[in-house]
Amino acid sequence: MVNITLIGEKQAKEGVIFVYKGFVPECRECKLKAVCFNLDPGGIYRVKAVRDVRHECKMHEDGVRVVEVEKIPATVGVAQKYALEGSTITYDEVRCKNLGCASFRLCHPVAVERGNKYKIKEVHGEVVCPEGNKVIEVVVE
Repeated sequence: MVNITLIGEKQAKEGVIFVYKGFVPECRECKLKAVCFNLDPGGIYRVKAVRDVRHECKMHEDGVRVVEVEKIPATVGVAQKYALEGSTITYDEVRCKNLGCASFRLCHPVAVERGNKYKIKEVHGEVVCPEGNKVIEVVVE
């Protein structure tokens, strides 16, 4: 399914990946808000195509561009008790301060936000954790 939305002119390039953060109160009166705010908050999206349609915008200095986006999954580490394919979880980072761990980014992903709901699409397997946590690598959407 193709999703159409508006993003800033400078970000409107094929292949750009972004995390949709949600509604912006400053846009409450904008006539185009239904197009801008039609994605899932916390969702990770890739720009598939950029259209020639541009609009003025109070939030983006150079205006916005109409783009086609696709939602993409993220690979993260979750506590073993939550790693069930098909389940919906409220994401919480694995508690760990070991910055040197090879799996640190898996357990503390940039694009997945704590407190947001995600559906587990795939369960990959156990992650070696030097802190002793029972962590499973999963793909969420």
